Amino acid sequence: MRVMVCKTIIPLAGSALAAALLLCNSLCIAAPEEIQVYLDDKEDPGVMSIDWHNNYVFSGRTRPDYVGEKPPNHLYRLTPELNYGVSQVFELGAYLLTSRDSSGQWAADGAKVRLKYIAPHMEEGVFYGLNLEVGQQNHALSQDPWGAQLKGIIGWRHGAWTLGYNMNLDTALSPRGGPVTSESDLKINYAVTHRTQMGIESYNELGPSSHPHAFNADSKVLYAVLDTSFHALDINMGVGRGLTHPSDMWTLKMIIGTHFQ
Repeated sequence: MRVMVCKTIIPLAGSALAAALLLCNSLCIAAPEEIQVYLDDKEDPGVMSIDWHNNYVFSGRTRPDYVGEKPPNHLYRLTPELNYGVSQVFELGAYLLTSRDSSGQWAADGAKVRLKYIAPHMEEGVFYGLNLEVGQQNHALSQDPWGAQLKGIIGWRHGAWTLGYNMNLDTALSPRGGPVTSESDLKINYAVTHRTQMGIESYNELGPSSHPHAFNADSKVLYAVLDTSFHALDINMGVGRGLTHPSDMWTLKMIIGTHFQ
């Protein structure tokens, strides 16, 4: 679901982003900077886009896990993501991390870069790929300032149905960093019209890869989601409910995609 931007994209993007900010301020958990299950989306060679990742924890943990951490409750994160199609199979991306805490203070929280590979495939059937991400986050959001993630992407599309699955491996890029951890994410969508899909997304932290934790020991969050396009915008929005004690209880997310040729 990719729509090329027209001349009206800037005011449209500004209006949609302003609406998301107002909604987050009236509700505004800690969620990651990017709450998204990767499918086979990739910009064509020479095409650029910007995705605006918005998420707000309106019911979450109020006490820090370590000295200097921003507790997630009422934390709003806005992350612009710049994407560029390098070839038929590779896409480059870069993120700028920002956040607004419960007291209303904004902060720049770091930056990340990524390289995504999507294997050639038919419009329907199986698709797969990989995404490698490296970046830095401030101490307020992570105890390990530098980290990397390798994301495995696999999915299936048939008729109105789309199924996507990501297996993520995260590691700290510092001598004192902890073990490699894993996360399993799932997306199921059903197309109700040619422009709109409804479904669920499930985000499941598993703990150290060498010895995964019990189900209730880590964050598990289930989202009801809507994917649609509006004029020259692609929109993914959802409401997430935490299923375990370590999870943020309620999270709102919205991703607004704008595309340039």
